Amino acid sequence: MHTRRIGDVEVSAIGLGAMPMSIEGRPDEARSLATLHAALDAGVTLIDTADAYHRDADEVGHNETLIARALASHHRGGDVLVATKGGHLRPGDGSWTLDGSPGHLRRACEESLRRLGVEAIGLYQFHRPDPRVPYAESVGALRELLDEGKIRMAGVSNADPDQIRQADEILGGRLVSVQNQFSPAFRSSEPELELCDELGIAFLPWSPFGGISRAGELGSAYAPFARIGEAHGVSPHQVCLAWMLAKSPVVVPIPGASRPESVRDSVGAADLVLTADEVAELDAA
Repeated sequence: MHTRRIGDVEVSAIGLGAMPMSIEGRPDEARSLATLHAALDAGVTLIDTADAYHRDADEVGHNETLIARALASHHRGGDVLVATKGGHLRPGDGSWTLDGSPGHLRRACEESLRRLGVEAIGLYQFHRPDPRVPYAESVGALRELLDEGKIRMAGVSNADPDQIRQADEILGGRLVSVQNQFSPAFRSSEPELELCDELGIAFLPWSPFGGISRAGELGSAYAPFARIGEAHGVSPHQVCLAWMLAKSPVVVPIPGASRPESVRDSVGAADLVLTADEVAELDAA
């Protein structure tokens, strides 16, 4: 497995987004554990989660607990950087709400520490800006958690360029990652990706295939991804991830999965080398 860097930590070039294993339509626990173990077997050393990745109101942190169980039962579990997030909530009716208050983020971090069973969270990210709370206050909570050693690295998610610069300033130059939506269908995060490339901050594209419900449509909706995949004998999904890797050395995609075979297909993208012409064609798709 090829590697990239988040802060001072070397991680697999392809990570795993674990959300599909805990929200609506999730598989049973046995298949989820098999999926997580398949990722570890394939050399994945970055797993993305959040306390809000759950389905029912009374199971906050379901995904974190699942990941902790999978890591504890695999011989490579200790090699993984777990990236979790706080600031989003799910009341249990399918909706998503926000709480970016420092008090909530501190409590959320403490609970994530407990569920993950660690003394310090490897990467903790502010999940989404809360319009009711000044952004500086939310990021300031991360700075305090960082200074106290409760988290080893800090990141932000769903942030615009101004917020990225502000977060890095508040954190004293210690912002290591930005996790934004980016896919062939959603390219409005290009400015954030370019800024991360300029600053040397890892960019983690979430929903790189366009979301759970649209992932299967990638090849049909964007023909060049299918055509180039056929030329290389791989899936359009591998082409998509390889395209993202080719855009900048700071990009670390985190495709979601809930089946072992999906993980194994995604990690193959780390070995797929696209030509400059192919990248340009995909850029224009």
